[in-house]
Amino acid sequence: MHRGHDYDHESGGLQPQIAGAGHNRANAPVRPVQWQVLHGDPKPAGGKVAGAVADLDLVEAAFVEGFLAASDPTSFLRLAGAPFRAAGPEGTTFALLRVEIDTIADVGAITPHLGGETFRYDPLPATMVSRRRRLRFVYFDGTRLHQLSLAEILELTPD
Repeated sequence: MHRGHDYDHESGGLQPQIAGAGHNRANAPVRPVQWQVLHGDPKPAGGKVAGAVADLDLVEAAFVEGFLAASDPTSFLRLAGAPFRAAGPEGTTFALLRVEIDTIADVGAITPHLGGETFRYDPLPATMVSRRRRLRFVYFDGTRLHQLSLAEILELTPD
């Protein structure tokens, strides 16, 4: 690390050093600021990721925000493309019963001790508490309930 001097070694120290992206700014690759894909599949292909939507976490957050504010939730679901009836696996028919939105706050952390049989618990300070929402679509297939994510309902074939 160079500290205490602001000159360029290669030009005899006469040229001021100009700050750039990284120490070797001429060789720094230009990358997009953010690209998000679904967990477990790092291969984006033409805006779709393994048959699902790229940036699904952002789409899901926007869905939750809009759904909670919608004056007509049924029409909102139609606009979002959520199937009310769909072909399920093995020829079953899924019928949408409800949309569940849970608010989750992580207020503590555990650290396993060496060997993994015991652990240490620490409550988190307010600045480290994380909050998130979980979205689930509950479908009935005639015998039991199925909780599906937004990615899973986008894969369903409307009936």
